[in-house]
Amino acid sequence: MKKNLALIGLSLTLSGCTMLGPATTDITVIGLNDFHGNLEPTSFAGVMVPDPKDPSKQVRLTTGGIEVIGGYLDAERAKQKNLVFVGAGDLIGASPITSSLLRDEPSTIALSKLGMKYSSLGNHEFDQGLKELQRMQNGGCDSNDMSKACKFVNPYPGATFKWLGANVVDKTTGKPVFPAYQIETVNGAKIAFIGAVTKTTPTIVSPDGVASLNFLDEAESVNRYVPELKAQGVDAIIMLIHEGGVSKDGFDKPACGTLTGPIADIVNKLDPRVDAVISGHTHQGYNCVVNGRTVIQGDFYGHLLQRLDMTIDRQQHKVTSIRAANVVMDPRSTSKNADMTALVARARQLTDAVKQTPIGTLASASVSRTNNDAGESALGDLIADSQLAATKDKGAVIAFMNPGGVRADLNATGASTNNAGNTATFGDLYAVQPFGNTLVVMDLTGAQIKALLEQQFDNPSAGQNRILQVSQGFTYSYDSTAPKGSKVDPASIKLDGQTLDPAKTYRVTMNSFLATGGDNFAAFKDGVNVLQLPNLVDVEAFSTYLKANAGLAGGKQDRIIKSK
Repeated sequence: MKKNLALIGLSLTLSGCTMLGPATTDITVIGLNDFHGNLEPTSFAGVMVPDPKDPSKQVRLTTGGIEVIGGYLDAERAKQKNLVFVGAGDLIGASPITSSLLRDEPSTIALSKLGMKYSSLGNHEFDQGLKELQRMQNGGCDSNDMSKACKFVNPYPGATFKWLGANVVDKTTGKPVFPAYQIETVNGAKIAFIGAVTKTTPTIVSPDGVASLNFLDEAESVNRYVPELKAQGVDAIIMLIHEGGVSKDGFDKPACGTLTGPIADIVNKLDPRVDAVISGHTHQGYNCVVNGRTVIQGDFYGHLLQRLDMTIDRQQHKVTSIRAANVVMDPRSTSKNADMTALVARARQLTDAVKQTPIGTLASASVSRTNNDAGESALGDLIADSQLAATKDKGAVIAFMNPGGVRADLNATGASTNNAGNTATFGDLYAVQPFGNTLVVMDLTGAQIKALLEQQFDNPSAGQNRILQVSQGFTYSYDSTAPKGSKVDPASIKLDGQTLDPAKTYRVTMNSFLATGGDNFAAFKDGVNVLQLPNLVDVEAFSTYLKANAGLAGGKQDRIIKSK
């Protein structure tokens, strides 16, 4: 009996020694940021390839699209069962017509079908307001745009992945309106994903849609939950954040040390227990290390996926290694996912007729949204002109357009669909203005317009100048080296050659985003005699203008002068 007891004791001792050994799990985390509903592939500036029409020339590689993303995930899951697919915000919003004309439901359904688990909120998720975002999460057809909702699938089922936002709280209760974090158990390892969105969100979306919310400091909000996560015995913490920076290094240079911008400041304030950061918002491809921590972003539109290959010690509750890389979604080497091919085909079937409708002709194949040194673009001029033309019968004499609302160059693709000349289709115009903002007209004094122009140079949401595009006949000059509040020369602010009178009232047009103080242009909120035009959408105003002006050329970019 004593012998048997001794053997039992020895067995328990050996068992205990075995338990003291390392218990590791290898996990792959794949991240997608700033997808913006781009179900179909687009050109990627990061990779150049021979032009099929002329191999002596180089063109951008066409990458991304949900079919190739799905094919890549299929291939990687076949090799690594411990794979988690996540997002870093702006999965929807500012989307091409194939998705946005269906209220971005095809995109959320696609990402759900591909097994996305979690994503941080992005500012564009709030484009249509909190209630509509909650519908996108939970499903149903109670939308603020019934002309688009539940047309792809009825009823819309909602996203199966969870949007996360530790720093987005209800103003009344102080509690998060979406989960702050979620814990995913992968082969015995507990991985916490915690989400945050740029705290500048209220200034870069329509303020009315987020009026009930506070957007708190990103790092402080995440740090607040770290003790709670540690108490639950998590083995790793990964921050998903829709905020970013810029790097001097390319997307494919590992462990870069040149990352600057808001994300670097945030990471430097994070609790050391946060192991890695998957970021977004700035549409940059980088793979950097900040304060010993991996910080990665994958360009935009699904051109790149972020990849973290991690080894986790479950006994020590820590990450022992991380290998990070940005992976090009290259259709030349990646098969397409058949389910995604069918999904895209259905979305196109429902939208192509509208997308391919010819609107009018341009003087050239493309009108650029690229700003000159003063901050003015040829396309911005045209859009401001179209909004003024659409509201002249309401007394408008000046129109202002926010540059962030000009999402793409205006490319005339109609010629490729057998339309004559440089024909622009509705889809071409929609790619430029996908938000569905309506137009607003109001009275501003000359003094208020001067204050408005000064706000272009004091814009914390941009971290830089944010120059409004202006309509024909309105001109001014500014000195970028002058003190804050005095950069614009009052004598230079003119309408049809006449200097604006500070005391006189002028009828002004802008979109509904700007009208409520979007992009920190608070001067618009001081306007009076405000006329909302709910049936006049910005892209429709642009369409009408193009129809009325055959062979339309881009603006001359001579309305805004930078003196220094």
